[in-house]
Amino acid sequence: MPGTRKLGRATASRMAMLRAMVTFLLENGKIETTVSRAKDVRSMAEKMITIAKEDNLANKRLVYGFITKKAVVHKLFTEIAPKYADRSGGYTRISKLGPRRGDAAEMAIIELV
Repeated sequence: MPGTRKLGRATASRMAMLRAMVTFLLENGKIETTVSRAKDVRSMAEKMITIAKEDNLANKRLVYGFITKKAVVHKLFTEIAPKYADRSGGYTRISKLGPRRGDAAEMAIIELV
């Protein structure tokens, strides 16, 4: 699972947030969030892409256990993972944007390369 960042949430709430953000990232290609959340999302998204590179039933069940939408899982196995078949990692990019206006939290965009 992700690193030791707690992100100010209980474990169940944090995992639900990460699952939703990874699903949204794989669905849309990029999201805007804080830097610390982006680092955790990158970790989980890259693990899901690596698992999906080998298309078998066991790997589909692993991914279905984490990704919240069936359409996104289908897209992951048919479009995203084959695109990165020759790549051994580094499927995402984090670009820092600067501080957020309301609370000065460091913002970033995480996107699929």
